[in-house]
Amino acid sequence: MQQKIYSQDAHQLDIRTIDKDALYVLDKLTASGYIAYLVGGGVRDLLLKKKPKDFDISTSAEPEEIKKLFRNCILIGRRFRLAHIRFGRKIIEVSTFRSGDNENDALILRDNVWGSQEEDVLRRDFTINGLFYDAAKQTVIDYVGGFPDLEKGHLRTIGQPFIRFKQDPVRMIRLLKFRARFGFEIDHDTRLALIESKHEILKSSSARILEELLRMLESGASEPFFRLMIEYGLLQLMLPALASFMEMEEGEQIYSFLQSIDEHTLTEGNTPLDRSLLLAVLAFPLLEKRLEVLYAGRDKPPHLGEIQKEVLHIVREAFGSFFLIPKRLKIITTTLLFLQFKLNAPDKKRSRPPRIPQDPSLPMAIELLALRSHINPSLQKTAEYWQTLVKPLDPTENPLPEVRKRRRRRRSKPSSPPSDAT
Repeated sequence: MQQKIYSQDAHQLDIRTIDKDALYVLDKLTASGYIAYLVGGGVRDLLLKKKPKDFDISTSAEPEEIKKLFRNCILIGRRFRLAHIRFGRKIIEVSTFRSGDNENDALILRDNVWGSQEEDVLRRDFTINGLFYDAAKQTVIDYVGGFPDLEKGHLRTIGQPFIRFKQDPVRMIRLLKFRARFGFEIDHDTRLALIESKHEILKSSSARILEELLRMLESGASEPFFRLMIEYGLLQLMLPALASFMEMEEGEQIYSFLQSIDEHTLTEGNTPLDRSLLLAVLAFPLLEKRLEVLYAGRDKPPHLGEIQKEVLHIVREAFGSFFLIPKRLKIITTTLLFLQFKLNAPDKKRSRPPRIPQDPSLPMAIELLALRSHINPSLQKTAEYWQTLVKPLDPTENPLPEVRKRRRRRRSKPSSPPSDAT
């Protein structure tokens, strides 16, 4: 396999844009006699003049050798052994060069066979993610044609796409993720393999796929991503109830919500939206439609007990067929949906202010109400009212109220009789 090396003049990647802690890890590995490169999405994003979310490193050092070099290192994973080097809350992920059978279409269950840097490139997913950056020489190393693919905006698998998607079906979701984020065109053979291999997605770990979907909801490109997931039939296999709704005319409401989320994410200075809020955004239009159908023709709207029952039903129906959502995430999501029906507009006929729900998720519920008001202007005054009444949640504060323990009164001992004087 012929490598091509691009100098700094050719790739125009400014080393000053690389995280200083990542450079420290690279320097220490190379000074200790190991090969070490910046890899994957970090190199891709830097070449595209975008700010990387992560700076990952690949090296010839094995996990135990990495751990000996860095006191702030922990080893994680069984299927895919990795070293995490911690700098405060930041993590630099370091992997050892790996080898694999790229001709075998069996599902990859373990990936801990060490190899050379050339072999490591061949087991990666797409050419645009198969680039190494050598910080010592400030060069980009390309074994798979990823650099010209980046310049042309081309998405192509490394190796035979049918085999690559069977080995790891999550690659199909990642393909649509890059299509949504960058607007790149998908190679003909890769597109054909995606269409014919889509049912393989059900063999993947639901936890890995849930993480990919949540990351896309946080990416600023969730609206085009979900349209692509529907277009290629992947969402229909994993979340049939949600996909069926999104294919109907009412489904455009979800896409409008996703657009609002993307605008929030891409606005500088905004704090990231909580994942439970992101799931609630997907589920709320389904809940609203179900309540409309079930209670149509009734003189009175459904009471809160009925609404709570339907909230639980919708969350199970929308996400429970394929995903096992973590308990805490599920509880907060259902709470946010239920609180939407308690945040009513103030009644001008009553002089007393409305009762404020005593729930730590209330600020997030108001945030969801504000998102809904972008789609439904009739909710705008209600959202503004609650926003002025309840302060936004400070992410540095504990959202749970402090529980003060009552001090138990000590029992007074009965006084002893005075002793006789002697």
